[in-house]
Amino acid sequence: MPRSTSAPARRHRPPPVPLVSEPVSHDGREVTEEEYWRDYYLESDVHYEWNNGRLEEKPVSDYGTFLVYAWFIELLRHFLRARPSARMVALEMGFRLVLPTGTVIRKPDLGVVRDDNPVPLQPLDASYRGVFDVCIEALSDKDRRGIARDAVTKRAEYAAGGVAEYYILHREPGHQAFYARTSAGVYVPIVPAAGVIRSLVLPGFQFRLDDLLTQPSPEAMRHDPVYAPFVLPGWREAEERAAAAMQQAQAQAQAEAQARAVAEQGMQQAIAAQEAAEAARAQAEEALARLRAELANRG
Repeated sequence: MPRSTSAPARRHRPPPVPLVSEPVSHDGREVTEEEYWRDYYLESDVHYEWNNGRLEEKPVSDYGTFLVYAWFIELLRHFLRARPSARMVALEMGFRLVLPTGTVIRKPDLGVVRDDNPVPLQPLDASYRGVFDVCIEALSDKDRRGIARDAVTKRAEYAAGGVAEYYILHREPGHQAFYARTSAGVYVPIVPAAGVIRSLVLPGFQFRLDDLLTQPSPEAMRHDPVYAPFVLPGWREAEERAAAAMQQAQAQAQAEAQARAVAEQGMQQAIAAQEAAEAARAQAEEALARLRAELANRG
């Protein structure tokens, strides 16, 4: 009987992995404000703002601009830790502005709310119901539209809506801008003093324009007079206390050494005086002995 042979097992190829498709952008779509808050505000793949009935996709900044933004936000953290006078948010939190031209909902890259703002920022807020005191945008320069949105459109909206200060960050100084709102409701550039921008909304917060590009470390900034008042002040104070203690110890050791030297000198002088007295006494005794001997010979 012929031996039966089994057929070779078939190799099953795994099904092809579907390619990840790019998220579909709804930029420009007309939606109501209710639809925006419900369907698009918390969208995870694409972040949208709302401009008077139309979606606007938030552009993405390049890595160089992100580094400027990251350094700036860390500097602001240092300031608010040292001087807790405000709170900041950087989690795509939007706020609503009712303007003469219509209503907009903007999501600044960084927003600051002072503690004395009439609308406090609450821990469970997913959107801010007031007007930010400071708005910071990391400019995207991939196209003219992105530049115009931050440099022109949002500048006008934030000024009209009551944002007291507006900063535009970018890796190139030519695209950076820093504005303060006047009593007339318009922005004027903040004029740097010796290359340093100083905030009026956050008294004491300041930064050197060149440092937005060089991005010095906190260890370097804590010895810089521009940043020393609020960057790691505890470390600097500890160093100053340690240096003062060391100087005091050195001064005390020097004083003790001088005291020992004076004491040793005094002891040597006392010994010398004692030796001189003993020598004088010996001379006197010797003279007295000679006098007695002379008197004895005369008798």
